Amino acid sequence: MKGLRIGVGLGELDGTGGGLDASLEQFQRAERDGFQTAWVANIFGLDALTLLALAGRATTRIELGTAVVPTHSRHPLYMAQQALTTQAATGGRLALGLGPSHRVVIEHLLGLSYAHVAKHVEEYVTIVRSLVETGKVAFQGEIYRVTGNLGITGATPFPILIGGLGPKMRRIAGAVADGTLTWMTGRKALAHTLVPEIQAAAKQAGRKPVRIACGLPIVVTNDPAGAREAASKAFAMYGTLPSYRAMLDLEGAKAPGDVVIAGDEHEVERALEALATAGVTDFHAAIFPYGPGATERDAARERTWRLLSELARR
Repeated sequence: MKGLRIGVGLGELDGTGGGLDASLEQFQRAERDGFQTAWVANIFGLDALTLLALAGRATTRIELGTAVVPTHSRHPLYMAQQALTTQAATGGRLALGLGPSHRVVIEHLLGLSYAHVAKHVEEYVTIVRSLVETGKVAFQGEIYRVTGNLGITGATPFPILIGGLGPKMRRIAGAVADGTLTWMTGRKALAHTLVPEIQAAAKQAGRKPVRIACGLPIVVTNDPAGAREAASKAFAMYGTLPSYRAMLDLEGAKAPGDVVIAGDEHEVERALEALATAGVTDFHAAIFPYGPGATERDAARERTWRLLSELARR
């Protein structure tokens, strides 16, 4: 499918467990099998940027991306410092995905303010970009006032994507960042709202078209209805978080399972082609191993991996 980069979620996104060494073996396998990008989340397991720095020493070609690192918990200067260090460790293969997380996490778990979230992200990305591209920053904003310098030997600039989904965040994704990372956002919402708004913001800012990285659960199966029903239960939380609920509503989806890509090899390939036609540049596969038992789930995981690997190598 022309123009669509196929990536796969690893680490916490992979769900197979096994610790650090097993995770690094998965990065090596993803590279061998032709995936363009390996994406990792920063949730409650391994630190994403640390993991990617190590993965960069164990691989040579594959792009390594975060999907996503929360912004509120790290000062933008130190985020830039760690990301530039990771970029040096990976030999220039980092894609930094940033996101504001959710009010329930930032306020209830971390005890920080979630006020003015769009302004926070806009200033945050502006500061990080300045440090990444020039090694210095002198910024005076409504939220941040940062003056500083960084010098990371061997580091080069890298793309910065954001996980924001609302109207203000879509403008920031196109005008300030290098694109967006979506989750639980289906083809219709992308084609009719997110892609045109983000690319229009990029054009208005005098920039080239930006990346649209779509993340969705995906499984190759002969029982797509059962897979979607199981996914709706497994991913039920995303139907309650406001930002994802808004995307499901925009799609006309009642439950998370309604946006899952499920079907046999031909159906899944057609779904990915439809995303490419909608303007998606990167697909971030969160393989959902549907099946009644462990053996069937492992088989579904491998069947899905094989198809995605084949499509990535075309």
